Amino acid sequence: MLKHTYMLKINYHTHTLDNGLKVIIHQDHALPKAVVNILYRVGSKDEEPDKTGFAHLFEHLMFEGSKNIEHYDVHLQRVGGENNAFTSCDITNYYLSVPSNQLETAFWLESDRMLELGFSEDRLANQKSVVIEEFKQRYLNQPYGDAMNRLRGLHFTTHPYNWATIGKEISHIEDATLDYVKDFFYGYYAPNNATMVVAGDVEVEEVLNLAQKWFGEIPRRTLKKHALPVEPKQTEARYMTHVADVPFIAVYKMFHIPAHTEREYYIADILTDILSAGKSGKLFQSLVINQQICTQAGAFVWGMLDPGALSINAQLAEGQTIEAYETALRAELDALQNLEEDDLQRIKNKLEAMFVMEKTKILNKAMALAFCDNIGDIELINRTPEIYQAITLAEVKDAAARFLANENSSTLYYMPKK
Repeated sequence: MLKHTYMLKINYHTHTLDNGLKVIIHQDHALPKAVVNILYRVGSKDEEPDKTGFAHLFEHLMFEGSKNIEHYDVHLQRVGGENNAFTSCDITNYYLSVPSNQLETAFWLESDRMLELGFSEDRLANQKSVVIEEFKQRYLNQPYGDAMNRLRGLHFTTHPYNWATIGKEISHIEDATLDYVKDFFYGYYAPNNATMVVAGDVEVEEVLNLAQKWFGEIPRRTLKKHALPVEPKQTEARYMTHVADVPFIAVYKMFHIPAHTEREYYIADILTDILSAGKSGKLFQSLVINQQICTQAGAFVWGMLDPGALSINAQLAEGQTIEAYETALRAELDALQNLEEDDLQRIKNKLEAMFVMEKTKILNKAMALAFCDNIGDIELINRTPEIYQAITLAEVKDAAARFLANENSSTLYYMPKK
């Protein structure tokens, strides 16, 4: 099978303000639309073990109003804009889109949030209740909802990846004080801890002038960043069993893999696509269709800045046993050593095509530029297809043997009550 030769070249201009704010500009005049994406380098890994969930709490607080602007959404909606945000282990990302002739409105809103939130006990109480309800609905009251939280705690023994962005416990959010919230804000929400990407129907000089006007006077801040503990190498398999009111047995596995900054991360990504590329993936074809051991089975990688995880999750069919599943899964993982060049090339072409297609949207390009800059290599936005295509069959087989070894795994058996 021939490899694809997609042409991808996303141009960008970079500039750093005196206060440390990195500004990246990408011009795309196809539509009269502009996107502003601000990535703050703070995620759940930056929290204290007894005060978790704060990065996610701030994602909510940032929409409660800032020092001079009481209702963020109202002003954005008046000019036809929309917005959203997400929190991960490593970052908190805010993005909005506006008609390009309303770009300054976006700068006004985002700069005031970066300057100072509208701190108050009422606003904090309101968002604490929202986050607590989310914790209950998504993680505690939903079947299998706490599975990944439990598995992370088993898999990451030392690194703060061992808790989810929602936090370890509801009490951590319940006990949050306004003073601690302010301290968290000023320690992480700072121009010198952020990258702003402006993409779309914009002009470079216009963006630079607006950036200086609205963000230039926000002071640099002393960051709360601290060295994170290194997760030790795992040398033996770990297991946990949890019994709950669920209908079927589910099995969740994690394997240690390199950080997103490493070449081998992309090899791990290829491995999960071989195993789990929709209904054509090896796990679905073997465990669901042919052997009917599972009703669903899939694999994916966690794109973490520090060494992270590859997950394989499955729900067992009624009457099937854990022993049957483990034997069948191990056979599929061992069979990766029989992978052929055409199979690998098909997956590489698919990943490259997906990567290129995603970059046809302005918002996706803005997010990707911010994320690549955060990794420390903004040119990854153009080089990623080349990385996939350069990976060899021998590398994939070697990585499969090492990453998917039993002693590199942590397993949660989620069992129904008898």
